[in-house]
Amino acid sequence: MTQAAQAHYDAFKQRGLKLDMSRGKPAPEQLDLSNALLDALPGFAAADGTDSRNYGLGVGLPEARALFGKLLGVPAAQVVVDSSASLSLMHDVIVYALLNGVPGGQPWVGQQVSFLCPVPGYDRHFSICEARGIKMINIPLNDDGPDMDLVERLVAADASIKGMWCVPKYSNPSGTVYADATVHRLAAMPTAAPDFRLMWDDAYRFHHLTQENVEIADIIDACAKAGHADRAIMFASTSKVSWAGSGIAALASSAANIAWWTKHAGIRSIGPDKINQLRHVRFLQDETTVAALMARHRALLKPKFDAVLAQFAALLGDVPGVSWTVPKGGYFIDLVTPAGAARRTIALAKEAGITLTPAGAAYPYGIDPDDSHIRIAPSFPSLPEITQAAEGIALSLKLAIV
Repeated sequence: MTQAAQAHYDAFKQRGLKLDMSRGKPAPEQLDLSNALLDALPGFAAADGTDSRNYGLGVGLPEARALFGKLLGVPAAQVVVDSSASLSLMHDVIVYALLNGVPGGQPWVGQQVSFLCPVPGYDRHFSICEARGIKMINIPLNDDGPDMDLVERLVAADASIKGMWCVPKYSNPSGTVYADATVHRLAAMPTAAPDFRLMWDDAYRFHHLTQENVEIADIIDACAKAGHADRAIMFASTSKVSWAGSGIAALASSAANIAWWTKHAGIRSIGPDKINQLRHVRFLQDETTVAALMARHRALLKPKFDAVLAQFAALLGDVPGVSWTVPKGGYFIDLVTPAGAARRTIALAKEAGITLTPAGAAYPYGIDPDDSHIRIAPSFPSLPEITQAAEGIALSLKLAIV
């Protein structure tokens, strides 16, 4: 078996591939779907007459707030539209909390601060915590969301736990969708820290890979009804809806949290890029237009996911200890290897011309305790390329195992 695995791998290497699958980037064909943004700005006046070229409106254009309000299911008054990517808004929330505290709490600086991190999870969330000195605690991510028995036990007993990262729909990288019961438990659970926050990263809210538009419970409404109106801060963006590097991002939360954000963000900026907001509003228009655009994204993405899944089924289906997720949306597949094989698989794939996300990236501090998770990002390569890449990854894994 070892000789056969080596021979198949060596033959594959001779193809001389050079593919970078380290990030979940939209393909050029997906970015082309939004090229009409270039022509979506016949004038600079917003609906209320504001000249979008000038200073002001730190919480965003009223029509941009209204659009995100409809897309996220919250009142426009509880939405801020700022920046080109939601990651920068998440970072700023953490920094403002450290320096100033959040409503109901004191500045986190000088306190012991911990965050719960469902794993496998999003590496950039973990990078924010690590860079800002916040201790991270792994929480297993099950099919219905984080292990809530563990979450409830920890937050009730430890006042240093100030927050939790959540990607509630089509989680990165597993594709997990939080069950309604999970959402309601997160909203209602007692916490030792009065200033506990859910960092609700709804990055893949619109990114369906099937005809089923999966819906989840409304966390902001659930928190309000549970008496914890300020608990959840939701983030979203058009980064994989329009142009990845030139989208618009939103933060949605309670009235108190929005006022808090507005106060502190007003110190770092006199106003966001309202021209970009205005052209996005004119291009995206409403929920129906966004759904139609995302259907075109799905038509480009789904064949690539199907190609990866087909190669894995053909080459790894009978390999003990190997499994993978079959997501209904999002941008990733989580390939699970036998313990101790992920890092070696990624190294072999690199030798064969396929660059993957580093081993351990889906865990805090880059440490996957079992060395068994590989994040597969099928979006950027062409369909023939991703088919070959999936084959090369499978061959690398088989060789790593034997």
